[in-house]
Amino acid sequence: MPNIIAYAALLIWPLVIVAMFRKMSPERAFIWAILGGYMVLPELTEINVPVIPAFDKTSIPNLTAFALCVIMLHMRPNLLPDGALGKLLMAVLVIAPVVSVFFNTDPLQFGIEQSGRLTVVRENASSIPGMRIYDSAAMLVRQLIMILPFFLARHLLASEQALTEILRALMVAGLIYAVPILWEVRFSPQLHTNIYGFFQHSFLQMIREGGYRPIVFMPHGLWLALFMVMTAASAQHFAKQAAPQDRIRASLIAAFLFAMVYLTKSLGPMLILVTLSALILFLGPRMQFRAAGLMALLAISYPLLRGAGVVPTDRLVELVRQRSVERSLSLQFRFDNEDLLLARAAEKPVLGWGGYGRSMIFDPDTGEMTSISDGQWVITIGQWGWLGYLALFGLLCLPLLALWWRYRQTPNHAIPPQAGILALILGASLVDLLPNATLVSLTWLIAGALLGHAELVHRRSQQARLAQWRDMPTRAALMPTARTPDPALKRSFL
Repeated sequence: MPNIIAYAALLIWPLVIVAMFRKMSPERAFIWAILGGYMVLPELTEINVPVIPAFDKTSIPNLTAFALCVIMLHMRPNLLPDGALGKLLMAVLVIAPVVSVFFNTDPLQFGIEQSGRLTVVRENASSIPGMRIYDSAAMLVRQLIMILPFFLARHLLASEQALTEILRALMVAGLIYAVPILWEVRFSPQLHTNIYGFFQHSFLQMIREGGYRPIVFMPHGLWLALFMVMTAASAQHFAKQAAPQDRIRASLIAAFLFAMVYLTKSLGPMLILVTLSALILFLGPRMQFRAAGLMALLAISYPLLRGAGVVPTDRLVELVRQRSVERSLSLQFRFDNEDLLLARAAEKPVLGWGGYGRSMIFDPDTGEMTSISDGQWVITIGQWGWLGYLALFGLLCLPLLALWWRYRQTPNHAIPPQAGILALILGASLVDLLPNATLVSLTWLIAGALLGHAELVHRRSQQARLAQWRDMPTRAALMPTARTPDPALKRSFL
């Protein structure tokens, strides 16, 4: 159970955000409001208020930052993207969970058999309640709170300077987090327990390779590993762009954060970082946008490929088994559960099963849950159907595809390199959503910043074309002037 420090941290964080908005630039304050809350606030701790959704480490930073942007900065953020596709995806993302409630009002009952007119109820019979009208309003509010960083980042963080600020904040955050990571690798992952009074996950999952996998204040060691991948990629960007006199120091920071990712003892994030490192070091921004766009296409098409049997699951398990039998068994367990959950989702493919865990697999006699969902994609399809999935992943993929399109003919020297690095980070995050549910506010912040930048590039292009059109000579001015024939020439022809 959370202790008093855990609740105090949630209550104090809005005051910390207010102080940041007074002392820092709006861009930096907003970034650290979301990033800092993700780093230090307790997991699984809520302040429940009647009627409205609970306040936790996600909703408190999001709502506070939004309120301060409106009150202190007098922002009036447009909640809809500029393009028609973005507007459609945003509308479906918000509405699909609400509509899903009305198709899932029936309870799920277990341990009850119907034989003709006779109903047999077992001793251990149980049920999951149907969804209520109240749940639709709660779903609407929860969806809006979740994507608040996306709205704000489109307005605050669209410029090249703001994109650099995001990367700098990530690098600094990685250096700060290195201290507790090293402590937990040495003494075991106990910081959350020591400070907030409880461990936020299964401690057995933090034991690996004869040592410990750090978790600090995040939901799981995999969340921490992906976060450190973001910080290491950011450091590599600054090392690549550093002046000659600063390159050694910047390279040492990048190497140090690379080592921190290795210490998280998570194979998937480590492979992602190795891939990102190659793309960062050897490709220019335009090719980085293409690589990120391909990651986006992989992420949004993966369920179709998975359902069609195109993904070589057996081959992947065998490859992992060559390195670690334990990890291969874990991967096989994930794939088996995905097959079961896909079959369950196929029963309600359009709008899903709704909340309360109704999309999971249960023992028909006892009602005991027999499946585990890991990937964000299979969770979303099960809960909100294909409409919810396409809206969620489509909105996250949209910035990468938009940047790819906007910069398709721009030479590398005219493309801000920080946009390419953030695109790779977002693309890597989308790929990580396939095996894990690592979708957090920071992901929405990066996606919003990149979509805002793509929209900014489009507006600049339109303004440049408009200015060029206004500066063009009129059609009449371009036509040759009529001249009076020379009378002497006229007489010569007569």
